[in-house]
Amino acid sequence: MSIIGWIIVGIIAGWLARLVVPGEGPGGIIGDLIIGVVGAIIGGWIFAAFGHAGVTGLNLWSILVAFIGGVVLLWLLRLFTRPRRVGI
Repeated sequence: MSIIGWIIVGIIAGWLARLVVPGEGPGGIIGDLIIGVVGAIIGGWIFAAFGHAGVTGLNLWSILVAFIGGVVLLWLLRLFTRPRRVGI
């Protein structure tokens, strides 16, 4: 897949993942791109572990794989970067 394809899939998938996972995330189109591209890598790994194809090109399947990977990425970020409450 070309770099332009990765960018398009990344922006769409990152934006969708940010809509689904509540909380604050990396902002703007660059944040969406990073979430989507890293999510595509994570999603490809997850789908390959279950015997399915990962990101295959500029199509809906690739956006779905990247979206699921982006949701996992944001969920993990929220899990490990939550502000700690200090109780008295």
